[in-house]
Formats: sequence, C-alpha cells, structure tokens
Amino acid sequence: TTIERNLVERMVHVVLSDLSAAFDPLSPVTFRFDRLETNPRFATISRPSNAAIVAKLRIDMEDRGGRLELLLPYATLEPVRELLLQMFMGEKFGRDSIWETHLAEELWLTEVELEAVLDEQVMNLREVLNWKPGSKFMLNATADSPIDMRCGDVAMFRGRMGRKGQHIAIQVDESNIKMGG
Repeated sequence: TTIERNLVERMVHVVLSDLSAAFDPLSPVTFRFDRLETNPRFATISRPSNAAIVAKLRIDMEDRGGRLELLLPYATLEPVRELLLQMFMGEKFGRDSIWETHLAEELWLTEVELEAVLDEQVMNLREVLNWKPGSKFMLNATADSPIDMRCGDVAMFRGRMGRKGQHIAIQVDESNIKMGG
C-alpha cells in the first residue's frame, strides 16, 4: 500500500543516515535513497557475479514486521578495505568509556523471563492431543524435587519449592551464573 511504501521509505532514510554516520570515521560518505523496489528481482545493485556483503535484518514494529536486506557491493568497500582491516587504537577509534558505562548500566536494567521447571517428559503426540479439561497425568516429581529456573534454554538456578504466605516460592540452592570476566 502507499502507506506502507511511505513508512518503508522513511525507515530506509533513517537506516541510510545511520549507515553514513557509521562510515564517517573511516571515510566521509553519503548513502542516498534512489528508489524502492518491492520485488527483489527488479533491484539492480550490481551484477550477480560481483562479490558483495549482504546484511539481513528483521524489523518489527507493533504487530507488523518484515525483512530488510542491505547489500553492499565489494567495490564500494574496496577504497576503505585497509581501514576496515585495522585494529583501531587511540581516542577516535578506541574504547568509548562513556558508551561502555551506559551499556553496562542498561544491561543491569534488562528484564529477563525466568521459567520454573518442575518436570519435563517426552510424551506421545496422540496422548497429548487427547487431553481435555479435567485430564490428569503424573509428574516424575515430588514436593521435595529440585526445580530448575531457566532463562530460555539456559539453566540459571536450581532450588526447592516452598511457600511464602499464600504464594508458591522457590528457595535458590545453586546458581549457574558466572559473574565477572
């Protein structure tokens, strides 16, 4: 739709502006928007046999999203190739302590989703699909069984189940978190 095309065009302008700023320490460059192709077959950036770098990004806004593929022909990077290969030292390209401090502070504020796993079982799909409200199945766990606390697939803690007031609680007995570097 026209609205989507306008939104994508505005987003591309932002991406190109940020990309220009990212290349600025290496070489002043201005990326400009030429045209928007909705069908990748019609986008002619370079010959198919030419070497290129493709950055595939996924962008989500609210309940909509899509892919953004950024193709940089090798010929565009060749003039700054030596600069890209360098290990930069010094104030201009070295460590940015302000950014590092800000990033560290923001990381400590990151919210993570933890799951308390009482038991896991492998079951027959037919059996699972036959479950109805009121169906029961036995767990291989008791009230004293250890509970794993996970963040995604990563085991973070292990503990015991208990109660605190009217709430179920977990007392952490083991931690798998390694602090420091």
